[in-house]
Amino acid sequence: MQVFNTKEKIEEVIKTLKNQNITIGLVPTMGALHAGHLSLIKRGLNENDKVVVSIFVNPTQFNNQEDLEKYPRTLNRDVKLLKTISEDKIIIFSPSIKEIYGREVLSSTFNFDGLEFEMEGKFREGHFDGVGTIVIRLFEIVKPHNAYFGEKDFQQLQIIRKLVEKHKLRVNVIGCEIYREPNGLAMSSRNERLLPIYKSEAPFIYKTLQVTKDKFTAISANKITEWVVKEFTRNALLKLEYFIIADVNTLKPIQRKSRKKQYRAFIAVYAGEVRLIDNIALN
Repeated sequence: MQVFNTKEKIEEVIKTLKNQNITIGLVPTMGALHAGHLSLIKRGLNENDKVVVSIFVNPTQFNNQEDLEKYPRTLNRDVKLLKTISEDKIIIFSPSIKEIYGREVLSSTFNFDGLEFEMEGKFREGHFDGVGTIVIRLFEIVKPHNAYFGEKDFQQLQIIRKLVEKHKLRVNVIGCEIYREPNGLAMSSRNERLLPIYKSEAPFIYKTLQVTKDKFTAISANKITEWVVKEFTRNALLKLEYFIIADVNTLKPIQRKSRKKQYRAFIAVYAGEVRLIDNIALN
């Protein structure tokens, strides 16, 4: 399996592959790989000749230094896991911070037409500038035909689509269904940090979203939101940060239901010190 740490080396390999008309998929990750990541990679392998998996904990998308320091870094384990899928069709790009940012670790500033100010943007200042910075950098280095992102981070997915549209990038962005644990909890590298008591309680998040979907056809968004807030007020272990029903295109909170629009429910919850997000399509 090829593992590259420098832009120069991987760009050289990508150029050779493209000269042979080999299609390239990209799955950007921050490592600590799990079955959710593997589902993206497997789809990429089905739709491309080669898949580049980037493993890079991006400092500019963390607004909490402690969260950055605690983020799991498991490169050796990740490489072994990827070898169980394919030894010859996966290319790993695991650069240093200096390789990506040079001497100054700063993010660029982006305009995502307001998508960046909703939900996560209200609670994680500068987060999406960091996301945009690393994603556009990876697109420049890898030059993939297709790039794969999970719908668990649906707001991020929409922002990356906007990034591609506004910068006229030649890459096809593909959203992939949320991969869940058997109990319904959305797969996340952060799940590794959950203490057992919170791990057993966390499926309550998805159960609440499922009921939200059932209620959506008959009850107003405001009534549903009130119900969700009450449910979490009664839960001693999980702390609700936000719950929003939003238009999937603008990500703005619903004002009045329209049959012509698609909606999703978005939620962020603290399970102890670990912040979990999830969402569900409502119509």
